[in-house]
Amino acid sequence: MPWPEALEDFLGFVHTGGAVMWPLFLTTFVMWALIIERYWYVLRLHPKNAKRIVEIWSDRPDKTSWYAHQIRGLLVSRAYFQLYGSTGIIRSLVAVCPLLGLLGTVMGMVEVFDVMATHGNGNVRAMASGVSEAIVTTMVGMVAALSGLYFVERLKRRADTERRRIEDLLTTS
Repeated sequence: MPWPEALEDFLGFVHTGGAVMWPLFLTTFVMWALIIERYWYVLRLHPKNAKRIVEIWSDRPDKTSWYAHQIRGLLVSRAYFQLYGSTGIIRSLVAVCPLLGLLGTVMGMVEVFDVMATHGNGNVRAMASGVSEAIVTTMVGMVAALSGLYFVERLKRRADTERRRIEDLLTTS
């Protein structure tokens, strides 16, 4: 399918979903940009950071005092904070996607009721437009949320695992 036809189909799909589709696409885009950034950090930057943390701890002569335990906790917490990063924002965007879909559903049903109020039950084509808007926005919101939910849970699990691994690497003996 050539690009102009694909773009035309996409814009038709967006038009079917109504006014809520653009904010939904923007929310999904930001969510995926943050997911990709987190994976970039976890796969490329975190190994170097973890190595540096282990080197800092290994260079300490004192590993058993109360102060050493506080420094160890600080190093682990800092690594976890950097790993977890924008995962909280991603979780919020995952939660916003179905809510935007629900907003589109409500707007589509309002359109259906408006058509029924002005034209009665006889104008099925106009009512179908509102129902279509309601269904499309719900579907897009749910698909966006489900796709993000899987990856945000994987990122959280990875951050928890890495935190435990760093704690184990920073031995106190």
